[in-house]
Amino acid sequence: MLMRLPKPIVVALVLLVIGLAGLLGLRHHAGTALMNDGAPVRVTLEPGSGLRSLARQMHARGFVAHPLVFIAEARVHGKAERLQAGVYEIRPGMSVNDLLSAMIRGDSVRDRIRFIEGWTFSQMRAAMDAHPGLRHDTAGWSVGTLLERVGAIEKHPEGLFFPDSYQFAAGSSDLVVWRKAYAHMRDVLERAWRERSTDVPVTTPYEALILASIVEKETGRAEDRPRIAAVFSNRLRIGMRLQSDPTVIYGLGQTFDGNLRRADLERDSPYNTYSRAGLPPTPIAAPGADALRAATSPPASRALYFVAKGDGTSEFSESLDDHNRAVNRYQKR
Repeated sequence: MLMRLPKPIVVALVLLVIGLAGLLGLRHHAGTALMNDGAPVRVTLEPGSGLRSLARQMHARGFVAHPLVFIAEARVHGKAERLQAGVYEIRPGMSVNDLLSAMIRGDSVRDRIRFIEGWTFSQMRAAMDAHPGLRHDTAGWSVGTLLERVGAIEKHPEGLFFPDSYQFAAGSSDLVVWRKAYAHMRDVLERAWRERSTDVPVTTPYEALILASIVEKETGRAEDRPRIAAVFSNRLRIGMRLQSDPTVIYGLGQTFDGNLRRADLERDSPYNTYSRAGLPPTPIAAPGADALRAATSPPASRALYFVAKGDGTSEFSESLDDHNRAVNRYQKR
């Protein structure tokens, strides 16, 4: 004769069986594909958010039948406290296990942004603010705040951020990219300064950065960059004005309409290298590594002038008479 169990025990056993069955069902679901075909889908684990928030997101988007699928799988294997914030892709064939493992490894979707050689700080900031893969923490910051947060010792942002491609985890703060670009410029500039020629006409790395920015903006073809650097170096050595159009254009700022006029060249400003000798007070753009090397190690040359030929290259001259003839040949024709 079978012993009759008290009703509370029977209820507890039933609940236990149901719970075990449910957990087995969840464990089975955790090993099956979240999606079988189609384009990858991104899910985001926000910094500071918990497992429950992510589980609700997965359920709301139809990847799991119940949030407990995620929660149970993460906790059974001790993964609940090890998930890293980021943006993750669910690809066809991936299971809950696969996704959780990716989140533990921090395999967040990688994105990138590119700064072009010769870009100004304003162009870089516009590209940064418009990038959809970044979290725009610095968008409303003043220039001073941004420079302070990247650890800059300079007070003006121009030329401080190296033009290159930067990878980042999707959803990262844009401050991460700014810091990378600033550190990269310091590294490249310091290397160029250590390897500089003994007779360079600049006395500090920052002056080299200013000169390199002018060389960058004046260069139409890469092969002319060292010779352009040599021209400006020769002028600095003898106290001759640089007479660089890009510095004047930079000084005009938003008022420049694409047409540089004689009146602009005659209007004095700190960036008008027609009216003032020496370097302008700051860089006028972000120079690349080649421009920095050219500015710090220009080749031997006696040229003091150059003029654009119209095909991207330049004609170099040692005398004003030869330069005027080149201007007549290439500019006035």
